[in-house]
Amino acid sequence: MIKLDWPDIVPLGLYLLLLAWLGLRAYRRNAGQEEYLLSSRSLSIPAFVATLVSTWYGGILGVGEFTFRYGISSWVIFGLPYYFFALIFALFIAPKVRRAHNYSIPDMLYRTYGKPSGFLGSIFLVFMTSPAPYILMLTVLIRHWLGIGFIGSLLLGTLFSIFYVYRGGFRSVVQTDKLQFFLMFGGFILLIFYLINSSIPLGSLPAHLDALHKNPAGTMHWQKIAVWFLIASWTFIDPGFHQRSAAARTPAVARKGILISIGFWFLFDMLTLISGLYAFVLLPGSDPLMAYPNLARLLLPPFVKGLFFTGLLATIMSTIDSYTFLSALSFGRDLLWPFRKKTPVNQLVKWGLIISALVSVVLIVLVPSVIRLWYNLGSLFIPPLLLPLLATYFPKIKLQASITFFIMLGSFLLTAVFFLGGLFLGKYPLGMEPFFAGFVLSFTAYAAAGIWNKFFLT
Repeated sequence: MIKLDWPDIVPLGLYLLLLAWLGLRAYRRNAGQEEYLLSSRSLSIPAFVATLVSTWYGGILGVGEFTFRYGISSWVIFGLPYYFFALIFALFIAPKVRRAHNYSIPDMLYRTYGKPSGFLGSIFLVFMTSPAPYILMLTVLIRHWLGIGFIGSLLLGTLFSIFYVYRGGFRSVVQTDKLQFFLMFGGFILLIFYLINSSIPLGSLPAHLDALHKNPAGTMHWQKIAVWFLIASWTFIDPGFHQRSAAARTPAVARKGILISIGFWFLFDMLTLISGLYAFVLLPGSDPLMAYPNLARLLLPPFVKGLFFTGLLATIMSTIDSYTFLSALSFGRDLLWPFRKKTPVNQLVKWGLIISALVSVVLIVLVPSVIRLWYNLGSLFIPPLLLPLLATYFPKIKLQASITFFIMLGSFLLTAVFFLGGLFLGKYPLGMEPFFAGFVLSFTAYAAAGIWNKFFLT
């Protein structure tokens, strides 16, 4: 447990009050579907950047844990590949998303392939956008700060994370993300200032690291690194990217907003990487998951420590509210609404918020690890979605609706078989990661169907 002094509680309390006020203030009476789900497609570049950047870092304690254990390899798998795929998304996909005038990824699947593929994709996205990893981070902090049990911390964090989004929708997410953007950067800049003025100047830090922490690959085999790199292709099917691009004022705002965001992601990655390496040096033998909070407890005076904890909390909360809303959107609008068109979409999404919270609680109880949740959800749901979704924006690779549905289903089932094989047998069938199994099936099926269409049906 990390004891909070009264000066630390002041900024934390003010932040929570301001967060609730901003979220509830964004409520619009009688808001239509476009207002509630996409803030009337009015995002400017500053709002776009603030909400996209802040949404990307909810698993901040997991990043600290990985850096503490394995050093700079954390940036190699959690930073570099995401810049690459985000750059491709910005240049080639984001403007298409804005021009398509969709509300969500399943919306595009429904329009392109019909109900079966749209419905299946919606199920995948309910789980893929689950805020479970980030609610788990919040639960860990609540436990350490308040000293209450795991289940109590989990329920408290979950309820607070959804109540203001329930009323204000996407506009609440954007308004609160603006605040959280400044807090997350401010908190880590404060920590870095105290670190570089500690007993180990920044220039001397590499001399205190062992070979493992300087190795870009860490302890990972090439196949594991390749899977993590390909998991970064999550960017192409990330509903947060699609939602922000669809909500941008213009296609140019969507493109420029992502390009600017990459710069801010790099800056924040450097702040968290340096902090994690300092934690390894200054706190040997401590709990890796609590690397950042323990650094703050070691170095920061009261009130400044509270400011850092506020920034840490803001980093997590900004992702929880975004992903909770995205998961609710997939459940309410994309799963239920096609079959309950007489019910207002906004009401169905509000039901989805409750379902999303419940799904997250179940996932956390079953898999109480941020890294494993990221890895498992990415491995299971990226392979069946990646090519079908890209094909909606690039018609030259698009296949017939019935074929697409069976490729999506087959890719997921094969991935699940490999995943369950590893879970129950202790090793994956054929020594192949589940992600590769599903992706190879999807890619092969697309290639074979494309050749058949070109040479035998034309």
